[in-house]
Amino acid sequence: MTPHILGKARLTSWAFAGALALATGMAGPAAAAPESKDPIKLTIHDWTGQYVTTTIMGEVLKSMGYNIEYVQADYIAQFAGLESGDLHVAMEMWETTGKEAMEASLATGKTLDLGETGMDAKEEWWYPLYMKERCPGLPDWKALAKCSEAFATPETAPKGRYLGAPVTWAGFDDERVEALGMNFEVVHAGTDAALFAEIESAYQRKAPVLAWVYAPHWAPIKYEGEWVEFPTYTAECYGDPAWGSNKDMAYDCGKPFGWIKKVGWKGGEAKWPGAYAAIRNFKIDNQTMGELITEIDLDGKKLEDVVAQWMKDNEATWTKWTK
Repeated sequence: MTPHILGKARLTSWAFAGALALATGMAGPAAAAPESKDPIKLTIHDWTGQYVTTTIMGEVLKSMGYNIEYVQADYIAQFAGLESGDLHVAMEMWETTGKEAMEASLATGKTLDLGETGMDAKEEWWYPLYMKERCPGLPDWKALAKCSEAFATPETAPKGRYLGAPVTWAGFDDERVEALGMNFEVVHAGTDAALFAEIESAYQRKAPVLAWVYAPHWAPIKYEGEWVEFPTYTAECYGDPAWGSNKDMAYDCGKPFGWIKKVGWKGGEAKWPGAYAAIRNFKIDNQTMGELITEIDLDGKKLEDVVAQWMKDNEATWTKWTK
């Protein structure tokens, strides 16, 4: 998950929305009048890809005549708003980190699974290939546990340092370290931009680094590295302390890999059925998303320009969502 927009093109408001509609140069497909003029509130989190998917969807809905609001929300805590109807749609819930929260919310009967985005998620501990010389046996987590000092910093020594994502992303890394008895200290990056800036700095200096890296993203393409191989995730690992090597603690395994889904307030489907149908139809793949993130994070382009160009070049794709 990712915004270098937090560094290069941070959006403090969504005033660009009107300019984006003009930039696309398209009024959108002919459609029936929106069922309600009330704004559909799409949640915004703190990584570039989620800004991209949400903005694309928002612009598509606006082309259909719907009013849209983008609302900053915590990735996990947003479910309270989605259940109450104060928030309406979240475009990216990752199986890797949000599965439990999403399933708990769906169980209330107040939210809806709006289907997969088409992207496949992977989030795990990652190291650059040059660290294999300093820690033989990688990518096995047991080898990593034995050579924790190779990843130590002056602040964590003799413990190794694992640079985790912002705490709002969850992921259970602190619990994983404790459950597996690993001599590591988890240090959470303040932002996504800070996380990847530190990885970039270490990579250029060939300095020790072990960090949270995810896909779809540009980092696994740009950097030569590998993900750590932990015991394979199962639902029992997270839910049953007796499962796995540590009989007293849960999270003694790696993270799940899998879908990225859309989720929404249940009442929204009756209020805006056309919009919800379009949201269900939304699909984008990892390759496309990686390219769009690269344009923003590495090439320094503005989010609104990248989205506008994608919509111009892919009108045949997104207009199908509105049918």
